[in-house]
Amino acid sequence: MSTLLAVLDAVDAQPMAVRLRTRSYELLGDLTGRTVVDAGCGGGRAVAEMAERGARAIGVDLDPQMIAVAQERWPAGEFHVGDACALPLESGSVSGYRADKVLHTLDDPVRAVAEARRVLAPGGRAVLLGQDWDTIVVDSDDPETTRRLIHAKAQTLPSPRVARRYRNLLLDAGFTDPVVEVHTGVFTDDTALALLHRIAEEESWLAEQAERARADRIFVAVPLFLVAAQG
Repeated sequence: MSTLLAVLDAVDAQPMAVRLRTRSYELLGDLTGRTVVDAGCGGGRAVAEMAERGARAIGVDLDPQMIAVAQERWPAGEFHVGDACALPLESGSVSGYRADKVLHTLDDPVRAVAEARRVLAPGGRAVLLGQDWDTIVVDSDDPETTRRLIHAKAQTLPSPRVARRYRNLLLDAGFTDPVVEVHTGVFTDDTALALLHRIAEEESWLAEQAERARADRIFVAVPLFLVAAQG
C-alpha cells in the first residue's frame, strides 16, 4: 500500500493533476455549504481541498489503511471505510458526488454509478474522472512489446476501459446534460518510470525506459476522461 500511495502522491503533485482536480471541483458547482462525497478517496487530498472550498466533504474508501492515512493527514476531515457500490450514506443526502480513478477497480461500475444516483439529492451533480488503461502511450524502441504490456496490464484490472464509458454509464443511470472532457497527463521524469514499474515487470523493457529516464528521453502520456452530469 505504501508503494501505491507514494505513486499516487507523486502523480497528484503534478501541475496537470492539480489543474484536473480543480476542474473536477468546478464541474461540481459552488461547493459552499454543500455536502459532497468523494468515493474512493484514497489519501484524502480531494476531501481536504473541497472542504477548503466550503463543502462538507466526506471521504469513503474500501481500504481501512487508506482511511487511516487520510485521517492522519487531514484530521479535520470526515472519512469512512465503505464500498463505492454501497455507500454509508442516506438516499438523497448529498448534492455532489465525485469518483477519481475508482471505477476501473470495480467489478460492477454500473452499480457504483447507480449508487451515486441514489445518494444524490435531486439536481445534484456527479463527476467521474479516470484513465482508460488501454490507451496509455509510451515511447519505446519496441512498440510491439509496449502494446502487449499495456494490454496485459489492462487485463489485470476489473474494468480497464470503463473511462470511455463514463458518459453512457451516467446517461443509462438517469443523469442528464453530460459534459465530457479529455485531458492528457504527460510524464517525462522519474514519475513516468514509477508508473511504468506498476505496469510491467519485463526487465529488458524497463531497462530501456530507465536508460531513457537517465537521458531525459522518457515519455508517457495518459489520457484522462472527465465527465460530469446532472442528477
